[in-house]
Amino acid sequence: MVPNEAGQYMGIIQLLQHFGWTWVGFFITDDDSGEHFLQVLESLLSQNGICSAFTTKIPQPQLDNIQNINGKVWTIYLSMTYIKVNTFVVYGETLSIILLSYFMLLATDGDHSDTSFERVWIMTAQIDFAMTRLQMGSDLKVFQGAISFTIRSHQLPNFQKFLLTLDPCWAGGDNFLKVFWEQAFDCSFQCPKVPGEVMEICSWEESLEKLPRSLFETHMTGHSYSIYNAVYAVAHALHSMELFRSKLRSKSGMKGTKLQDLQPWQLHPVLQSIVFNNSAGETVFFNGKKEMGGGFDVTNLITFPNNSFVRVQIGTVDSEGKKFNIDDSTIVWPQRYKQVQPVSVCTESCSPGYQKKKREQDKFCCYDCAPCPEGKISNLKDMLDCMECPEDQYTTKNRDGCIPKTISFLSYEEPLGISLISVAISFSLITALVLGSFIKHRDTPIVKANNRDLTYTLLVSLLLCFLSPLLFIGHPRKMTCYLRQSAFGIIFSVAVSSVLAKTITVVVAFMATKPGSKMKKYMGKRLSSSIVLSCSLVQVITCIMWVATSPPFPDLDMYSVTGEIVVECNEGTTIMFYLVLGYMGFLSFISFIVAFLARKLPDTFNEAKFITFSMLMFCSVWLSFVPTYLSTKGKYMVAVEIFSILASSAGLLGCIFVPKCYIILLKSELNTKEQLIKRRR
Repeated sequence: MVPNEAGQYMGIIQLLQHFGWTWVGFFITDDDSGEHFLQVLESLLSQNGICSAFTTKIPQPQLDNIQNINGKVWTIYLSMTYIKVNTFVVYGETLSIILLSYFMLLATDGDHSDTSFERVWIMTAQIDFAMTRLQMGSDLKVFQGAISFTIRSHQLPNFQKFLLTLDPCWAGGDNFLKVFWEQAFDCSFQCPKVPGEVMEICSWEESLEKLPRSLFETHMTGHSYSIYNAVYAVAHALHSMELFRSKLRSKSGMKGTKLQDLQPWQLHPVLQSIVFNNSAGETVFFNGKKEMGGGFDVTNLITFPNNSFVRVQIGTVDSEGKKFNIDDSTIVWPQRYKQVQPVSVCTESCSPGYQKKKREQDKFCCYDCAPCPEGKISNLKDMLDCMECPEDQYTTKNRDGCIPKTISFLSYEEPLGISLISVAISFSLITALVLGSFIKHRDTPIVKANNRDLTYTLLVSLLLCFLSPLLFIGHPRKMTCYLRQSAFGIIFSVAVSSVLAKTITVVVAFMATKPGSKMKKYMGKRLSSSIVLSCSLVQVITCIMWVATSPPFPDLDMYSVTGEIVVECNEGTTIMFYLVLGYMGFLSFISFIVAFLARKLPDTFNEAKFITFSMLMFCSVWLSFVPTYLSTKGKYMVAVEIFSILASSAGLLGCIFVPKCYIILLKSELNTKEQLIKRRR
């Protein structure tokens, strides 16, 4: 006659999930039905992320175990005052809530100011909230805001009027109404009125209408409605059977068994097919599972200072527990929460930016909050795992969200780019001026002394070296990526090859001055040209192989720099890049060794000493370049390479040509043939 309990179980789960209550205490009756409830609900709790903080059993009241019941009061009191649990689920019958309120009365010695019991009480439909004389000292405010599942019912016409006109003397042999009257009004009642000795005699002026709802419910409750429908269902079934039997008797003329002689099981087939409309206007019938449907109502208990209460419907649950509806705005919460929805969790929510970290030996509802690791975020509360941002986004400082990355490359507009361009152009102009000076004074001894063609080749290559950083600055394009490393490698190889050729020329010239030397045949432009061409050709071949097999290309680096998408030139293969650098370093090292050995050769314009310093500086710059380049990221890698190009080129220009320019421009008297002969003497 009542909806299946499975629907109520799912309703409890959905109610707890709706309000986010994951740390819940349970009070259940100490019997088989309580064990069944706990067994079924525990599996549903774990499936839906809810934990039971404790499970306390309500003892069965018996006269012979009053002492045992009193001994459990303290245990129940501790459960009720568990500070982190703000939600209690009570499963039992009407007597269960009566016992709990009695235990609270004993635990507090009647102190109504104790608010430790004011929690959210969730009561199942088996409990019909009521009070007895045993609880008259209790204060109902502890149940303020209780949420109850009740069997769906309808109010019957004239039902309240009938209840309020009841008279104990009408009961006849049924003594229930008389006993209830005496307990409710705390007096002795007798029909007819006679003096009593046990307690105060009822005045016959008592009225059921004056009783508070906690003692006498005048509305049709779900339990009463089920009983009402059950009685009428049996009556309709008996009536149908009697009609059927009457027709059989009239046709056969035989006497049948009397109605009162029927066995209960004989009524079942008729009950299953019975359909009728009750006085509330509802159609009553049994479904295919031989159950009465209808579902449950969710009600909110509102109490008053005079220990009366009203139930306000706040939601519904269907008979299967799938459709759950609730109106939060109409709920009255317990007074201690001041109309703020209570929180009942083992651990406060982990804020965005944190993730749950399970505690050892604790239930899964109890956890710590750990910050998201680097590069991950959590944008919701209580996330089990942090997640990574998309490639084009990065984490906020608090790691609670993702924001778009900025596009980054060494541009012409930013201060660093402007500074490098200015330096490159300045040195280019200086190199052009030096080249112009050497061309203008090409017939002077100091220019002619050290192979003019090599000098011009070196200055032109240095000019191009200073201009090559322009390929590295700006948004990387396919063509600039294709050219810049190859152009840089080849130009620098020509410059270093020229320095090497100048150094070897000095050595060969000195050796050719010795009597009988065969080195004279190597003198001239052929030696220097062959050195420059052969050494440069190796680098050219290397760069062609690089471009042909794995050419550089524009690429996006999403991960090197936090918060930036670095637009860069992917070198294709780092092996070829370091092979180009390595060959350039090899040439500079050979030049340094040869120049170092030739630095003290007797010659008026011996360049070997200046080449030694220039190669020392050149090698130092590029040796420090490698670790610095590898330790920097993003656009600063490009800036490091540009700085190395400018510094090494400036070293060559300064060490080799500044002394000569000084003589050409400021000490022209030293740049004469007579001075040259005089110095040789």
